[in-house]
Amino acid sequence: MNVFTIKDLENLSGIKAHTIRIWEQRYSFLKPCRTETNIRYYCSEELKRVLHISLLNKYGYKISQINKMSEQELKNRIFSLSDAEALQEKLVNELIAHMIDLDTVSFERLLDGYVLGHGINRTISQIIFPFLHRIGLLWLTNHVHPAQEHLVSNIIRQKLIVGIEKAVPFRQASRTVLLFLPEGEHHELGLLYVHYLLRTHGAGVLYLGADMPLKDVTFVSKHKRPDYLYTHLTGITGSFNLEKFLSQVRQCIPDIPLVISGQLARNHLRPIPAGIHCKRSLPEVQEFIATL
Repeated sequence: MNVFTIKDLENLSGIKAHTIRIWEQRYSFLKPCRTETNIRYYCSEELKRVLHISLLNKYGYKISQINKMSEQELKNRIFSLSDAEALQEKLVNELIAHMIDLDTVSFERLLDGYVLGHGINRTISQIIFPFLHRIGLLWLTNHVHPAQEHLVSNIIRQKLIVGIEKAVPFRQASRTVLLFLPEGEHHELGLLYVHYLLRTHGAGVLYLGADMPLKDVTFVSKHKRPDYLYTHLTGITGSFNLEKFLSQVRQCIPDIPLVISGQLARNHLRPIPAGIHCKRSLPEVQEFIATL
């Protein structure tokens, strides 16, 4: 059984932890357990219930109304939502539930159905990326079992590769970008998404992939002379030191700018060496790609 903190519920649902605590006091739909030190924790079913409740609340239902609904009525009201954004959020919530339940058949069927109806490009931007954005923090805090992560990651990886292969550039860029993840970084989905965005913008891509020694990045850089190096840092375990890594990149490849995005880039507030650019949000990544 998965165990989630109140912070996990906040990150996944968008509902502040303070509000969730108030809901627990006033209503009956959430009943967290507590550790011996009195810290709240929630099971998988409670996480899914919060996702349902937050969705209905966002799109017009009062919490007092939702509290009176049976489980079936709750599902029926969610099914009846017609707003386009609500439908997308509903599908992302379903992906999260399928991941938690290890229901890979339903997970892939949902993605395939959206691809069939909307195309791979919209599936990536409207469903896959929001899912990755919301679930990423759970992966970092180890509140998802590694088997759950690997199962859905491999399915999404396949969809992203199909999207990359089928990408039709709407313009032709003149720049080439070398994509890589440093040693110890195995979370490849963010980098694949950047690859997809670059392909749709017509940029040249040299894709080295995950867990790449810096000497190999240096070798390819010297022979292929890309205009930029790009890495997406989700979460590296062990003794990885970002400042040391950035310094080493500058020493080995001093004349090619490095762009970094991802969770570590968002949280890095210290000064960075010249020639290194942090992109702390998707709009900043998209803005950079649009300039190529």
